[in-house]
Amino acid sequence: MPKFAANLSTQFNEYPFAERFAAAAEAGFTAVEFLFPYDYPAAQIKQWLDENLLQLVLFNTAPGNVAAGEWGVSAIPGREAEAKADIDRALSYALALNCPQVHIMAATVPPGADRQRYVETFISNMRYAAERFAPHGISLLIEALNPVTKPNYLYASQYQTLEMVEQIDRPNVFTQLDLFHAQRVDGNLSHLIRHYAGRYRHVQIASAPDRHEPDEGEVNYPWLFSLLDEVGYSGWVGCEYIPRGDTNAGLSWFAPWKLKA
Repeated sequence: MPKFAANLSTQFNEYPFAERFAAAAEAGFTAVEFLFPYDYPAAQIKQWLDENLLQLVLFNTAPGNVAAGEWGVSAIPGREAEAKADIDRALSYALALNCPQVHIMAATVPPGADRQRYVETFISNMRYAAERFAPHGISLLIEALNPVTKPNYLYASQYQTLEMVEQIDRPNVFTQLDLFHAQRVDGNLSHLIRHYAGRYRHVQIASAPDRHEPDEGEVNYPWLFSLLDEVGYSGWVGCEYIPRGDTNAGLSWFAPWKLKA
């Protein structure tokens, strides 16, 4: 049965971040994910998790200078020291928060830049990260982002990230299958779920094309949830969608799964 994690970066934005943990728990979630923890001490986040009996299942490495168009630095040539520092900081948070997996953000590639240099830099930094996280049993994830939502990101297609994992060649590195991004770029979601089962370690959902609750749009999510069960997926399904309005008002889709989460 699918296990759903609330995304506290996109959901429950009616509340300050500190209050979203309680709001997610009250809505019936037993796990959460979010983009970045670094604005808060790990001990403070741990307190919010423990107070609400929540498990943290995913967060990202730091994004770099977002105002300048960055979205991760681990693929930027010449920024290796910064990338490794971000990786080490993410590891310290993962250990403090008992988080089983971390998404290592790559980078956007400026128009005209040598993409292969970015690829080679990212592979090198990912191998460093894999070796740092492996002794602690923590998985690393990489994620394809569609070019409408995140132009010029290092990879847009699920097949690019699958190939990247092969090149990184480390046993604790997997893909993050965001079905919203996959539908916008690759389609044929049932093929991705079936054929690559075991190679993705985390799934995220949102309607396509509008990125709202998974009860609208062109993707039949109840069918895909059953398919994930069929292929034996036992990981979490992160709700990285932007609510149409009030978060709780849009959770009717979650009702059949609430007691199973």
